Amino acid sequence: MGHETRLLIGGESTFGQGAEIEVENPATEEIVATVGSASGEQLDAAVRAATAAKASWAGMPAVDRAPLLHEIATALRAKTDELALLMTTEIGRPLTESADEVEWCAACFDYYAEVARSEIGRVIPPIEASQFSVVVKEPHGVVGCIVPWNFPLLLLTWKVAPALAAGNTVVAKPSELTPLSTLAIADVFSNLPAGTVNLVAGAGETGAAIADHPGIDCIAFTGSVATGRNVGIAAASRNARVNLEMGGKDPFIVCDDIGTEGVEIAARGGAWAAYLNAGQVCTSSERFYVMEDVFDQYVAAFVEHTDSLVIGDPLEAATDLGPMVSAAQRGKALAQVEDAVAGGAELLAGGGRAGFEKGHYLEPCVLTGVHFDADLLREETFGPVAPIVPVKDLDEAIAFANGLDFGLGANIYTRDLKRAIRCVKEVRAGSVWINDPLTDNDAGPFGGFKNSGIGRELGTEGLDAFREAKHAHIDTEIEIKEWWYPYG
Repeated sequence: MGHETRLLIGGESTFGQGAEIEVENPATEEIVATVGSASGEQLDAAVRAATAAKASWAGMPAVDRAPLLHEIATALRAKTDELALLMTTEIGRPLTESADEVEWCAACFDYYAEVARSEIGRVIPPIEASQFSVVVKEPHGVVGCIVPWNFPLLLLTWKVAPALAAGNTVVAKPSELTPLSTLAIADVFSNLPAGTVNLVAGAGETGAAIADHPGIDCIAFTGSVATGRNVGIAAASRNARVNLEMGGKDPFIVCDDIGTEGVEIAARGGAWAAYLNAGQVCTSSERFYVMEDVFDQYVAAFVEHTDSLVIGDPLEAATDLGPMVSAAQRGKALAQVEDAVAGGAELLAGGGRAGFEKGHYLEPCVLTGVHFDADLLREETFGPVAPIVPVKDLDEAIAFANGLDFGLGANIYTRDLKRAIRCVKEVRAGSVWINDPLTDNDAGPFGGFKNSGIGRELGTEGLDAFREAKHAHIDTEIEIKEWWYPYG
């Protein structure tokens, strides 16, 4: 399999002239490709190309942009096998999950192709009978997209699709860990005017240069809290618009009203929410609060299901979990587990390498007895780890859920409608899932409260993130107004 290592700048495919990036296969620890970063001059060229293209793209009616976005969706679906293999090679997750990601990307382009046709503002009531007032929503201009490694195409699409639909042009940078799949989709944008989408590679320095660049009008970022703050500061220093999604420490609440069958289902749902993509999901469930009456039963079911999962080669159809993306990510997750155990927690499952000598494998972990102050219950883990904590009642569960400075997502299992609605109202998170963990909806906004971010992706809110509102006040009469000077 060949690996695309060229950048897309101004409609042209070109090799990066900056520092070289080695791309590792996490399952084998082999270097599978080398990608040249964008030099400072190449980043400037990408921004110039996007700037040159923005007037004509913004001026194109949404009804004409829509079929072009649908064509991108079609092109993505045609490349599903190629892109899925690339993502699995550079991330290490099961091939079926990578194939799903491509379809989610295509569906998102289809969604925004149509949503952007629905409205471009609204008519508002005038002050006087001779007046006409409208709100018009216009694109920002050039959008800089800084994308993480865990869902490289999906989190790119959540930015690029609404940005394009709103009439913006784009300069996008994937993570240095996973540039191959992003660079491989350059040709799906070949139907757009040159410069409308530009793809550059690079590490943190390139991301910082995008955030600082005076030619970029809006920045859309997904990543860590620390990096997101730096991006936000850089944007604020020049009054650029910014949308930040910065991760979380999502709670998973299990109520005692769900019955024996419900406990089994909630255990399987919890394992999926904790271990999907080896726990490397912004909305991974990373702390479980289970009511005391069902706690023992839930833990037993969770451990039994965890022990049944297949950890192995991500290219094998039977594999449930592949390796983590890097040695550093594995080390961080394992360090939290070891710290919790040193503090008195009991490791009921996982923690080993699943028999692999090579690859960043970590068997999914289940722990109980974790001290309240342990990092495992307070800091983002981003690994396949499930600490399970007993709680007396829903009051205590909600208090724990809201007790951190994160607020991205939350999951609740209950058969009680009053409890469900209470959680929706009281849990401080951008997404609250009842009885169906981690299900995204293109029409529903995604983002976080508190340190989990600023702004929203997806839905009409995600479209508005890439538009400025302008008020136009028109008086059809030219006349002197009674409230003008002189007051006397």
